[in-house]
Formats: sequence, C-alpha cells, structure tokens
Amino acid sequence: MTQTMTHTEPTGQTGAEQSASQPTTPVKRKGVDYKWIALSNTTLGVLLSATTSNIMLISLPAIFRGMNVNPLSSGGVNYMLWMLMGFTVVTATLQVTFGRLSDMFGRVRLYNLGFAVFTVASILLYFTPDFVPSGGGSTGLTLLIIFRLLQGVGAGFLFANSMAIITDAFRATERGMALGLNQVASIGGTLLGLILGGILSAIDYRLVFLVSVPIGLFGTVWAYVKLKEQSKPDRGQRIDWLGNATFAIGLTILLLGLTTAIQPYGGSTMGWSNPLVLTGIFGGIVLLIAFAIIELRVDQPMFHLRLFRIRAFACGNISLFLSSIARGGLQFILVIWLQGIWLPLHGYSFESTPLWAGIYMLPMSAGFFVAGPVCGRLSDRYGARWFATGGMVLSAIGFLALNLLPFDFKFVGFFFILLILGLGMGMFAAPNSSAIMNSVPNADRGASSGMRSTFQNAGMSLSMGLYFTILIIGMSHHLPSVLQGGLLNAGVPAVQADQIAHMSPTAALFAAFLGYNPMKTLIPDNVMSALPQATQHTLLSNSFFPDAIAPAVMSSLHIAFWISVGLSVIAAVVSFMRGGRYVYSEDKSHAHKH
Repeated sequence: MTQTMTHTEPTGQTGAEQSASQPTTPVKRKGVDYKWIALSNTTLGVLLSATTSNIMLISLPAIFRGMNVNPLSSGGVNYMLWMLMGFTVVTATLQVTFGRLSDMFGRVRLYNLGFAVFTVASILLYFTPDFVPSGGGSTGLTLLIIFRLLQGVGAGFLFANSMAIITDAFRATERGMALGLNQVASIGGTLLGLILGGILSAIDYRLVFLVSVPIGLFGTVWAYVKLKEQSKPDRGQRIDWLGNATFAIGLTILLLGLTTAIQPYGGSTMGWSNPLVLTGIFGGIVLLIAFAIIELRVDQPMFHLRLFRIRAFACGNISLFLSSIARGGLQFILVIWLQGIWLPLHGYSFESTPLWAGIYMLPMSAGFFVAGPVCGRLSDRYGARWFATGGMVLSAIGFLALNLLPFDFKFVGFFFILLILGLGMGMFAAPNSSAIMNSVPNADRGASSGMRSTFQNAGMSLSMGLYFTILIIGMSHHLPSVLQGGLLNAGVPAVQADQIAHMSPTAALFAAFLGYNPMKTLIPDNVMSALPQATQHTLLSNSFFPDAIAPAVMSSLHIAFWISVGLSVIAAVVSFMRGGRYVYSEDKSHAHKH
C-alpha cells in the first residue's frame, strides 16, 4: 500500500538549484528510448574502467619484466603498490568534486570528458617505453604510474556521472533494474580484466594498455553524439574552493598514509611507525573534519551535508561504506589463499596461479551476475530495504562459512561459499544504489553519485590496508619459527635456515601474489647453490612454501573473516534502519514512502 507524505528534509538548495532540479521526461530518439542509450553507454564506461582497474592484478609481472625492474626490490614494492592502488586512490578522492562540477556544468559534458581523458591516458601508457631512452627502468615505471593516475582522473569522471545519468534517464520505478545492469558490468569488468591481462601480457605487456584504446575511442564518440543533458546545469553556483581543497587533500593524504603503512619501514615489516604515515592519517582526518565544518557554513557548499538528514540517503551510504570495508580486501586475501597455498598444493605452477585464481573465483562473479539485475528490478517494485538488508545478512553467512574451511579445502564447499557471497553482494548493491539516488534532489544527483562512489572506493582502500596489516602481523609472528623448522627438516644448515626464515613477509606475500615461487625468488642465489640438489628440489617444490605459510596465513584470515562478519551484520542493521521505500520529489507533496 502506498502512502503519500510531505517531504520536509532540508537539502540546503538555493532558489537557483530548485529551479534547475525540475523533473524531466525521458526522450525518444529514432524510435529508441533514450534511457537505453544512456544505460548502454554508461555501462560501457563502467566496464572499461573496471577492466582497466583489475587488469593490473595479473599483468604486473609482465610489466615489470618489460620495464627491467625487480618488483620485489625495495623500490620495486613501492612502484608495485602505486601501480595497483594509485588508480583507486585518485578515483576515490576526486569523485565528489567531479560530481558537483557536473551538477554545475553538465553531467553528460563531464562524462564525455572522462571518456576522452581515459582514452588519451591509455594511449600514453602504450607509448611510455618509447618516451624513455632505456625503454624502461625506474623512469619508465614513474611515467607509467603518472599516466595510470591520469587514467584514474578519467575514470573518476565516468564513475561520478554514470549513476546520475542513469537516474536522470530512468523513472524511479525502473532505476534499480538499470543500476543493477550497470553494476553487473563493473563485476564483469573485474573478471574480464583478469582474463585479458593473462592473455595479453603473455604476448606483449604493452597490449594491456592498448586494449582500452579502441573501446575508449568508440565510447568517447558515441557519448558525444548520443548522450544529451536531461537536466539543466546550474551555472549560477559558485565553486566551493575551500571545501574542494580540504576534501580532496584530506582524503588523498589519508589514503596515501594507509597505502604507505603496508610497506616495510626501517627494520619493521610494516610502515605504521613511519612519520609520513602518521602525518597522512592524522592530517587527513583533521582536514576531513574541517571539510565538514566548512560545508555546514558556506552558502553554496561542494556537497550538501544536510542530505544526510534524509534517512534513506544516510543509511544507504553508511551501509555501503561498511560493506566495502567488509568485502574490499576479500578478493586480495582470497587470491593470496589460492595463489600462495591452495593452487600450488593442487599441482598448479606458481607462474600459472594468477590466471587460475581468477578462474576459481568465478562463482562469486556468477552470484553477482544473477542477483544484481534481478534484485534491482524487484527493488523497483518492493523497495530496497529487505533486499539490501538480506544481501548483507547473506554476506555475513558467507564470511562465517569461510572461517570453517581448512587451508586445503574441497573446492565444492569453496564454490558454494563464493556463490553465496556473490549473491549477497548482488542483492545489496543495486537496490542500495537505487535507494540512494532516488532519495536526493535532481540538482544534487551528480555530487550524490560522487559521494556514493567515494564511500565505496574509500571503504575498499581502507579494507586493503586493514586486511593486509592483519596478514602481515600474523605472518611476522608465526612464519619465522614455522619456516625455520621446515628448512631445518629439509636439511638446510642452521645459519642459512635462520637467515631465510626471517625473510620479509611482505615480499613473500607479494611474490606469491605475482606468480613467483617465493623460495626461488627470495633465497639468495649463493645460498641456494650451496645446498644439496635434493634440498633445493624440496625447497622449490610446489608444497614447501604453501605448507610453511599455511598456519600463519590461516590465523590471519580467520581474524579478517570475523571482522567481515561483524561489519556485514552492522551494515545489515543500518540498511534495515533506512525505512520503507522513499522517492524524493521536487514537488514536496509528492515524495513517496512505501
């Protein structure tokens, strides 16, 4: 039963904003509903961004070989982390600013700009070796990172505007289905990135960058020709420079601090004692608090924090942030589990484990593919509350079930647990996104879409830092004694065994992550060559390293999974607190709640 209620939530809109946020009617062009044009183009943009983001997971070894840099050297680890996480840091910090600028100057216009920037950056990445006389080295990697960050800027425009464009084009009763299909493309992109990365990097690592160019060129032209503004930009607003600066700088240095914290520092296996880390974390928090104070006091803020008085908006974003922390590091820790332990124990070479890890995680993608569009469509009819809440409950069950698996599990059980996790994520994602976008005024959709994406990306970055820290702490405490005992039993002399056992756990994990045999990579050649052939064979076998690290890794994974269970339960409670279905209407007498 539908009840009509008067919406009195303050949004901080000016009169100009109110006039700019009148409802629009979807357009038909040449017999095709404009909404399908908008959905297909924005879905292509999200697919391209997600594919490019994830293609690095499997392509890094080939890229570093092509650049003639050892990724496990002290400087190499830093380059590797920037190649992996720099893209996410940039997209997370810029999306709210880009969203507000899009509300002011046109969502389609800045979305088109994002496609163009992304494509130019992809071309520059492909030609990077030609810009460097040596063809690579640290200079070449630095350029790759710069152009990769530029790609992140383009992706930021795409992510910040895709949901706003879809929300503009679709009626409230269809947005869940549309956003579900859009987010399925995001999951599909992560899978496609793994497969393309494995195939293309085996041919030529530069093809990893080139693959984005034809899609980007097509998407840029198609967006420019076909996409049209569905809401009038409000150019009467002033740019909130102080708010933009405090938010962008605060979130950037906070995420950089968290990223640097997972690198070794001095004699420590991690960088939490690094003054730069502490400055970044505490300085970032102070600037973000300053941002909140500024936004509540300026006449035309970058983001209307009063939107958080809308319960559907606040609960949707908080539950999204919690769920992103719960699952953001999931892929990473499952990949470590598969590549470092399970796959080698089942006969897969270390070199082949990155590709096979992606294949063995297909059940989670399949669950999302099924649940995303279906639950998004159902939420259009019945509201997001029960689907989003049920999705987080199902995710909590999945994390709990992972805790019950031994390190050398049976794949059937692992398959169904990943399927449950994928179904839970799909049940949550599309309905929750639709509920967030339905709850805000038209004039704030760009900034609100950017805020939603920022909560998601910031949560995932925080999750990576948190779970990696737990993993390294566990490895630091348990690995040396276990590894030393295994080395002594294999016949390694005590002096060499002690030296090898105290190898950097960070380097050991990254070696497994990159598809290297850690024992072959991290044991000095002079030490290895001095050992008997039988001992060398034992150390380099597929079973020695997995058996050695399994107790340390599993103790850490259990802690991480329990944290994910707790966060998922809290996210379910917050999601339930959003109330019934709520749709914002510019006409205050037509806001609806079911």
